Formats: sequence, structure tokens, C-alpha cells
Amino acid sequence: MKRAFYFLAAACGIMLSPPLYAQQPADSVLTSATLQDCIRYALAHQPVLKQSQLDEAITDRTVKSKLADWYPQINLDYNIQHYLELPTSIFGGNPTKVGVANTSNAAFGLNQNIFTRDLLLASNTAKAVRKQSKQNTVRNQIDVVADVSKAYYDILLTNQQIQVLDEDIIRLERSLKDARNQYESGTVDKIDYKRASISLNNARAQQKSARELLTAKQVYLKQLMGYPESAGNVPLAYDTTQMLQLVTGEDTTLTSDYQNRIEYQQLQTQQSLQKANLQYNKWSFLPSVSAFVNYNFAWQNQTFSKLYSTDYPNSLLGLKLSLPIFQGGKRIHNIKMAELQLQRIDWDFATLKNQINTQYAQAMATYKSNLNDFNTLKENVAMAQDVYNMLQLQYKEGIKTYLDVLISETDLRTAQLSYYNAMYQVLSSKIDLQKALGTLTANY
Repeated sequence: MKRAFYFLAAACGIMLSPPLYAQQPADSVLTSATLQDCIRYALAHQPVLKQSQLDEAITDRTVKSKLADWYPQINLDYNIQHYLELPTSIFGGNPTKVGVANTSNAAFGLNQNIFTRDLLLASNTAKAVRKQSKQNTVRNQIDVVADVSKAYYDILLTNQQIQVLDEDIIRLERSLKDARNQYESGTVDKIDYKRASISLNNARAQQKSARELLTAKQVYLKQLMGYPESAGNVPLAYDTTQMLQLVTGEDTTLTSDYQNRIEYQQLQTQQSLQKANLQYNKWSFLPSVSAFVNYNFAWQNQTFSKLYSTDYPNSLLGLKLSLPIFQGGKRIHNIKMAELQLQRIDWDFATLKNQINTQYAQAMATYKSNLNDFNTLKENVAMAQDVYNMLQLQYKEGIKTYLDVLISETDLRTAQLSYYNAMYQVLSSKIDLQKALGTLTANY
């Protein structure tokens, strides 16, 4: 049983191996990176994917190593020996020294497996084992694509929020200057001036916080991409129009298809391997058959220098059949255990289908909700901008107070920041929806 599961475990064990991390060359950097560029870079440099590719190569070598047992196995055994004292035998009651002082032997052996269940298992599962290893790589690639995409959008929209704060700070600095001039000229009291200072300080604090977060988000993106730590920030490039198209580009009428999910495909492969394991255990009632040929050279001489002057060869060929007759019911128990494991996989399918249905329902609901929030906040930005522009004119004409202008500035900033945050939520939930549908691929 151990030999049977060794081959299957060699394929499954790669999924449990601890992560290894390799440094990337310092010159492996990007000059201008779109989302596609970042994903392609990550697929080529991400340490986890490098590990997966090595695991594929290891699995391939493991399969080839097992299949190599179908070829004739040729061995050579050689020895040379010198008797310090010859052995003694009794002939007719008299002790007699027998043999010669110097002997040497060379034995060539050829063994050819004809029927063995271990080799049949290796042959029947070779394709599935390689497929399982490849599917593990694909699953890791899909996760990398999703994570890099989210991190990319997060950085871009954080940059947009920083631009909003930069523009707001410029407006507030201008308002503060106007309030100070009016206060110094005695037109207004110092309340407007202090309110302007408070709003400016709040905006600067938000700006500093956003910049600190941006630094951390850049580090996270570099980690996901396998980007050199010493290369500085990833120089991102983007098209605002294209990004807006991505926000509303998902068909909300699509339904999930289990076959599209890599997890479902992996379970199908696991089921195939388990069926092969069941058949392997059924073969335990069959004999193992092999053929062998041996050719031996023997040299003997009393004088060491003349040892190889004459040889006495012998040869033979034969057929070997090995059949366990009674093992205490072990083979029957192994078959029943394999059948139960196969039944368990059927329940794994049921569980996975329920999980996929739940993931799809949650992802679709989240995407629709975020898309609705985005559209609402998009309208809010336009209205907040109109209100701010109108109050600015009315304030200059003396119709509205400075407090009204200050509130409108805060509302505009809040609306703009919320708008970009909503855009990220839509793009992020869209990626989750694509994963749930099984339409997110690593073909870049």
C-alpha cells in the first residue's frame, strides 16, 4: 500500500511544500507599467509561481523515474578475494583444505518487468499526475492575477485621492489667504480665518495619511509581482477612460459554470487518481511477473598474478512469478478503503458546488451593490461641484457666508474621495466576480 501511495503522494505533496523565495536581478525593472505589464511581470517573476514551475519539473521527473522501471534493468556485481587460510572440509573422516587462495567473480544480471501493479499504476496515472501539477500552477497564477489587479487599482485610485486632496489644499490655502486679508482689513472677525486654518490642517493631515498608505501599497504590489526591492516604486501607467469602462464592463446576467473553476477541475483530477488507486488495489490479487538473464564470470587460481588467466563462466535465464496467497484480509480492506475514499470525493464535489454557488451569489450581489454606490457617488460629485461653484460666486457677492463655502468645500472633497473609493470597490468586486465565474485567467 505504501508503494502505491508513494507515487500519488509525490504529485499531491507539492501542494504542501513550504514557500521559497529567490531574489530577482536588479536590472529586471519596468519603465512604464500598465495593468497587463504588471501581471505579465508577476507571472514571470513571482516566487510562488517559480516554485510551482519547479514543482511541475519535479513531478515530471518523478513520473519518468517511475516509468523507467519498464525498461530492462541491467546490473553488474564484481568481487575479488584472497583466502588467508583456505576452508577445510571433512572427506572420509579426514580434514582436507579445499579451494584456491585467489578467486574473483563478475555477474551481469538483466531483469525485465512483465507485469507489476506498481508500473501499471505509474503508466495509467502519468498524464493525470502531470495535469494535477499543472493545475496547481494555474490556480496560483489566477490568485496572482487577482491580487496584482486589486493592488494595481488600489494604488491608482489612491493617487487620484491624493490629487483630490492636493487640489483641495490649493483651494483652502487660497481661502485662508482671503480670510486672513479680510480679517486684517477688519471686514470680518477671526472666526472665518480660524475655520479656514482648521479645514486646511485637516486636508493636509488626510494628504499625509494618504501618501503614507500609498508607500505601503507600493511595497505590497512589489511583493506580489516579485519586483526588486531596490528598484524603487513600480512606475504605473493608466488610462482614466479605459478604467471607467472597466467599472461597468461586466455582464451581470452571467451564471456560474462549475467546469470553469480551477478548483472543480482539480477535484476531477483527484477523482481520476483515486479511481486509479482503487484499480491498483484490485490488482493486488494478480501475480507480479518478470524475466531475468544472468551471466557470470568466475576466476580461480592459486597464484594471484595468474588469477585472470582462465575463466569459468556460467549463465542462466528464467521467469519469476510472485503471488501473495494470504495476507489476513489486508487486500480486501485496502480495496474497501479505496472505495470509501472515492465516495468521499463525491461529497467533496457536492461541498465544492455549494461553495461555488455561494461565492457567485455573494460576488454578484457585492458587485451590483458597489456599482450602484459608484453611480450614486458619481452624481454626488457633479452636484457637489455645482454647489461649490455657486456658493463661491454668492460668497463673493456677499450673499452667502464663509461657513457655507467651507461646508461646500468639505462636501466636495468628501464626495470626490468617496467616488474614487467606490471605483476601487467596484473594480475589486468585479475581479472577485470573475473568479467566482471562473472567467479570470492567467493568459497574458
